[in-house]
Amino acid sequence: MAACRLFCSPCWSWPSGGEPELKSLKLVLLSFFLSSAVWAGPKDVLHIYNWSGSLSDAILRQFEKSCDCRVVQNYYGDNEEMLAKLAAGAKGYDMVFPSSFVIEAMSKQKLLRPLDHAKLPNLKNVDPAYLSQSYDPGNRYTVPTVLSLTSVGYNAERLQKLGIDPHSWSVIFDPKVLQKIKGKVTVLDSSREVFAAALFYLGKNPNTASQADYRAAQAVIKQAKPYWATFSNASYLKELAVGNIWVSLGYSTEFFQAAEDARQAKRRFRIANVAQKEGNELGVDTMAVLASAKRPDLAHQFINFMLDGKNAAQLTNLNGATNPVKTAEPFFRADLKAHPVIDPTPDTVKKWTVLRELTPAERRSLARMWTEVKVSR
Repeated sequence: MAACRLFCSPCWSWPSGGEPELKSLKLVLLSFFLSSAVWAGPKDVLHIYNWSGSLSDAILRQFEKSCDCRVVQNYYGDNEEMLAKLAAGAKGYDMVFPSSFVIEAMSKQKLLRPLDHAKLPNLKNVDPAYLSQSYDPGNRYTVPTVLSLTSVGYNAERLQKLGIDPHSWSVIFDPKVLQKIKGKVTVLDSSREVFAAALFYLGKNPNTASQADYRAAQAVIKQAKPYWATFSNASYLKELAVGNIWVSLGYSTEFFQAAEDARQAKRRFRIANVAQKEGNELGVDTMAVLASAKRPDLAHQFINFMLDGKNAAQLTNLNGATNPVKTAEPFFRADLKAHPVIDPTPDTVKKWTVLRELTPAERRSLARMWTEVKVSR
């Protein structure tokens, strides 16, 4: 635009009778610059609707080079925001990254386009343990990309000195253990996450638990609550990293960030994260093509690109996510290859559960029990 202003403004005088030549020059130069703007970049554009910060600039540039196209991203803060916007008729996006628990709702609303598996040869790289889950049998609409475990993150030095084993949910729910760390424990401010953890502690599967099981879990939570410092969905990362909190019920990707922050700040302690022997909830973010996509071909290319082991590993190296692509492990950072959550054994994965979607009646019941927990003393 600066060039256009320079050449299109009559900032110098011309000889009498030269106006036609000036107009011709303006038209030629304007045409040149406008044409250059069109020719400057690829014509093909993939529009992605995504979580903020989940893809690095480097991985996007690599894909753009491989497809000779351009990627444009828009962001959402949570699944509810994304689903509401798309359900309201938002257009212009080719693909999206929904969590597992909204896939059924999106498919019922016909927001997703069935995947063409013939265009996804790298689908073979995905560990079968993460495929054909209850939220999307046969992976008709989605492919898993980022996995996060609801688990325990902790100050390794503090717990070692106290002789506390973080491999059990007892570190969150057993008063005999909690009395050693009272006021140094946080849990997520999420009814689904906390009740699921309590059910695992009691030896119950959250997906098949009865109303009586939920009541038993509520009793366990109420008994443990006086020992907790707070319910937190955000601050626990920072509090762990600076040493104010010693134990948290949270997400593995957040614990990875807390560990990175503590290490970079040269703290005299280490933040660690392990799965619990009783079982854990596995959160799954997926890749999907929208029914309204204008470029489903580019969306399929991107999904296949991200299922290549070397490309998939970049997600783990960036945010500490457990990776469903089994060919990614050789490309993990050296310090992540032995991590018990980021690079788990097959036997460990068998204990992880993807939560099913609750019925409206179940959601109302859980909401009532959660309110009772929050107001209890």
